[in-house]
Amino acid sequence: MLHQNEKPKVIIICGPTGIGKTSTAIEIAEKFKGEIIGADSMQIYRYMDIGTAKPAAEQRARVTHHMIDIVDPDEHFDAVKYATLGREKMLQLHSNGICPFVVGGTGLYIKALLHGMFESQPIDPQIRKRLNEKAAAHGSDFLHQRLRQLDPETAKRLHPNDTYRIIRALETIEATGKSISEYHHAHRFSEEPFDVLKLGLNMDKAKLYQRINQRVNVMIAAGFVDEVKKLLSMGYSSDLKSMQSIGYRHMVDYIEGRLRWQECLETLKRDHRRYAKRQLTWFGTDDEIIWKEPGHLDEMTKLIEEFLR
Repeated sequence: MLHQNEKPKVIIICGPTGIGKTSTAIEIAEKFKGEIIGADSMQIYRYMDIGTAKPAAEQRARVTHHMIDIVDPDEHFDAVKYATLGREKMLQLHSNGICPFVVGGTGLYIKALLHGMFESQPIDPQIRKRLNEKAAAHGSDFLHQRLRQLDPETAKRLHPNDTYRIIRALETIEATGKSISEYHHAHRFSEEPFDVLKLGLNMDKAKLYQRINQRVNVMIAAGFVDEVKKLLSMGYSSDLKSMQSIGYRHMVDYIEGRLRWQECLETLKRDHRRYAKRQLTWFGTDDEIIWKEPGHLDEMTKLIEEFLR
């Protein structure tokens, strides 16, 4: 039971892809009879299991997971929706005396959940239509170059193949005269409704990259190619935001003959490593994060015990 003016407590377990966030969080959350709120921008999608490294059924049986498998691959979803639904779930858990563990590597989702998110204005559909036509005619890199001129800060954190978010950034500028980075700076993520302990997982870079390469091998062995073929056969277009993500766009390029298998595999591993580097850069700016190696469960457990006491 919360006392008046006492902020709900929440524990964050974050870090780069392939580091072992899921297994670490399950071990710890189980000890505290907590439940996990996923903070992964891809695990929200149904049918996309292997390429997102979604927790297995036996893992979810050990600890209840939320914010996983909540939308179809062609449904619109963003950080604002995530923050709204995630906060509702966090407060519900608190009201039931359950400690929420927010676990994932999507830094913007975690930031929006903890500190709020600005509400952008509705965009003129004609602007979006024109930008989509330019993307189809000239490719996403053409639009990314344009974004680098108009909003270099946002362009820096977006992959040149991330057509959906690039178009979103450009249409915001055209419709409002302000960039997304300007909106972020004005908002300053100033809300502080929760009492937060942030634990970040990291390890030697060479070991991390080795783990990432091995994870990709495991994904392939588990049937990643067939998963993407099934999504395409279900009618989910390769142009969807979800299908343009790391792994899925690589598999589509292989399936549709734009990449040879070995090139696909090497590019997939490289882009996962680059993504991990971007994640570490994002989380590295947060001086509230206490960094630990994945195996140091006892140290993390003691920190959580002190935090919850």
